[in-house]
Amino acid sequence: MTDSPDLELTLPARAENVGVVRHVLGGVAEALGLGGELLDDMRLAVSEACANAVVHAYVGGSGLMDIDVHAEEDELLISVRDHGAGMAPRTDSPGLGVGLPLMASLAGSMELLSPPGGGTEVRMRFPLPAPDGAGVADDRPEERLTDGVGADGIDPAPGGSAARASRPGPRG
Repeated sequence: MTDSPDLELTLPARAENVGVVRHVLGGVAEALGLGGELLDDMRLAVSEACANAVVHAYVGGSGLMDIDVHAEEDELLISVRDHGAGMAPRTDSPGLGVGLPLMASLAGSMELLSPPGGGTEVRMRFPLPAPDGAGVADDRPEERLTDGVGADGIDPAPGGSAARASRPGPRG
């Protein structure tokens, strides 16, 4: 992976900007010759990550969300980061709690990071079709959560912790 993203986008974490991010992803996919189910999965997963930043990151305030896209030979790495309070269990959460598992099921792998400076970063990797057009590198079996992540998919440890969700290799 290169040190700098192929695309950097910083927007206010507001609901109307989730649609802007979806539109930008469409342009990235077009430039890379991607479409169909892969584009739909990317848009939905990234929309969920952005919606989490909008709803949960800046409770009672406002802030920014950063979206970075790295195109590699065999995968697309998309990162969504906010600079809010970070992830913590909330009894007053307006969501149903399905966003993280949904993102993990749509991406080839997902990392949930709590950077030392605060906020939350969701890194998702999407396998790209082989150059010969033979399809995506994996056959999308169910995901597994690793690295001490709780049943809710959240690693509550503060100060630079990370949680990962990934799919095992193709079934044989």
